Amino acid sequence: MAIKWKSKIAVIAWILLLSYGINGLLVGGSKASYYFNQDYFQTNDFDQTLNEFIDQLVMFEIGGVTSEEAKKKITVTKAEIEEHRYRYGNLNEQITNIKEQYEERIQDAVTANNEEVVNFLKDERDKKIEDITGNFTSDDHVRQKIIKKKEQKIDQYFNELDNRPNFAIYKNSFKYYLKNNETGKVYTNLDLNDGPASQIMNGKNMAFIKNYTDLSIAGHYYSLDYDYMEQVEQLLNNNKATFSGQIAVPKTSAQTNTVLNEYYDYKKNQATYYIYCLGAIAALILSIFLYKNTAVVRSLSFEKIEPYYNKVPVDVKIIVFGVTFIVSWVLLVQGYFLGYWSTFYQLLEGILYNLFWCTLFLALTLVQGKLLFDRYKDRANFKSDLQGALLIRMNEALKGVFLNRSVGTQVIVILAMVFAFGLGAAVVVLEPKFLILYFPTMLLIGVPLLILILKRIGYFNRIVRNTSELAAGNFEPDLPIVGKSVLAKLAGNINTLKYGVKASQKEQAKSERLKTELITNVSHDLRTPLTSIITYTELLKTPNLGADERDSYLEIIDRKSKRLKVLIDDLFEVSKMASGNIELIKEKVDLAQLLEQALAEYNEKISESTLQFRVTNPEKPIYAVVDGQKMWRVFDNMIGNILKYSLENTRVYISMNQVGDKVEISFKNIAKYELGGDINELFERFKRGDASRQTEGSGLGLAIAKSIVDLHDGELEIDVDGDLFKVTILLDVI
Repeated sequence: MAIKWKSKIAVIAWILLLSYGINGLLVGGSKASYYFNQDYFQTNDFDQTLNEFIDQLVMFEIGGVTSEEAKKKITVTKAEIEEHRYRYGNLNEQITNIKEQYEERIQDAVTANNEEVVNFLKDERDKKIEDITGNFTSDDHVRQKIIKKKEQKIDQYFNELDNRPNFAIYKNSFKYYLKNNETGKVYTNLDLNDGPASQIMNGKNMAFIKNYTDLSIAGHYYSLDYDYMEQVEQLLNNNKATFSGQIAVPKTSAQTNTVLNEYYDYKKNQATYYIYCLGAIAALILSIFLYKNTAVVRSLSFEKIEPYYNKVPVDVKIIVFGVTFIVSWVLLVQGYFLGYWSTFYQLLEGILYNLFWCTLFLALTLVQGKLLFDRYKDRANFKSDLQGALLIRMNEALKGVFLNRSVGTQVIVILAMVFAFGLGAAVVVLEPKFLILYFPTMLLIGVPLLILILKRIGYFNRIVRNTSELAAGNFEPDLPIVGKSVLAKLAGNINTLKYGVKASQKEQAKSERLKTELITNVSHDLRTPLTSIITYTELLKTPNLGADERDSYLEIIDRKSKRLKVLIDDLFEVSKMASGNIELIKEKVDLAQLLEQALAEYNEKISESTLQFRVTNPEKPIYAVVDGQKMWRVFDNMIGNILKYSLENTRVYISMNQVGDKVEISFKNIAKYELGGDINELFERFKRGDASRQTEGSGLGLAIAKSIVDLHDGELEIDVDGDLFKVTILLDVI
């Protein structure tokens, strides 16, 4: 425990010595020109005081002019006349302006039947017009007006001088003996009864003496913060008199001599400056010694705070480091306490107060500097931390706010107005007179804004509740679409999504139903021939089976096995097509000829059927880039389905027409079985028009045909009108 306390004391002592040393060197450097190897009477402060005394001495004692003398020296230039003449425009503009000023007032007096006021206003107006006209017709008229204004300014200036500020104090601080070189007149505040000036003005009686042989009073005048001072200065600078003599600071009591008091203060502060700087040099040397010879100081570690510090965004760390560094620098270069003390206690208090804050901020700066250096000496850490910088986060947040520009603008405007009303409330508390402006503004803008915000918050809460119910699977009534705001658009989008969810659920239910039907249909269509094969295989095992029966059984097994193979091949093919895992061998094919070939394959079955085929085939070839074998399969499936599912003794219409850059192939027949439900389900695998499944077929014909057409970027559509069944195929032609 004692070792820890010793370590802490060593660290505190080191940072105190370092802070004092740096502060002393910086203060010493900044004030070296003022204190180092210099006397008070050589400083700029004393030169300024001396010049102020000479200015007032010239004005009040030896070189001043009277107001009458200054007025005699007034001159008026042509430029001043022109400026005064055209200050408010040309003659017509000024006369028009005067008439407009009096027109309404005269009219009011006429309305009130007050003839006396009417005459007074007209006389006053006419005098002004006459005066303005004189400005443009006579330079002397303008000159006299300018001279009168300048005389008024001179009178005001000399009235101010009568107060003679600070001159009495200066006369107690300085002694002077000056003689006019032209007239020989002597000006002095010495008591010549004590002896001649040469005996009084010496180093024994005076702390400072300055000799003059040719002191010009031109340029020496007492300047006032006055709007007409420039013109007055020109008049006062015309005095060219020169003086010779001496100005001195007597060694009188410092209580009555402010300059001598400043002289003693300077010597006291100068001694303090030397002592403070020498102590700072010693402290800095000692701090360096402690750093080199004390392991505790040299191996300072901040492992406890480092994990927390590293979590702070890099830009915040840099800004805080910069602020503490600047504050430390400002505190370290300050030496105000060296010049503002009257007792040793005040000096000590100022030094300790300054040293405390210097040490605190220097310590903060050094700690942050070490943590930053340890963290970012590896540039990879800086690059990674830069991604989480506060400015980058704010930039991303602003981008998010302005993804919808109207929302971002509204948010900024609302925040600005809320801030403005809050600031206005504070102003009203401090200055109640502004309530007359704040209250109606709050009533007209603030209250409607508050109502609007509350409405939007309520609308937003309803949207949140609706989406929560939707996420839970509960379908609430549609959200109301109020206006054209972003929230209204959001409500509309949520309503649309809700309809999409409902449709998706219906599709999912339909998919589950079709999946069940597919499994059932596959099981039925595969099990039927397989059962026959198994049954007749068992019959073949019957002893003493005749040759005719054996051949009959084998023929049935052969037929059923081929049937099973067709089903499996069709299923495999439609699966490959649905997944797109099939290669098309495309070439230029005459679709009209391909359709004729497909019909020719079924010529015998068509002849045996009771159906009447009406085929409309174009006379000219219709070429398309297709896989001929796969497209023949489409036609084969269409014709096969027609023969299986068409009502007996009805007509079948097959046509092919070119429409623009597409060919339209249609197959129309009267269905033997009633087609109920969703006709698009006929495209599903194992879906058959014969729901009782009494006819031959796999139920894959339309599914295979549609997959082939889709692979050719074509369209296959089904249309049912009562018992009329129509299939339309659209393909691109060349």
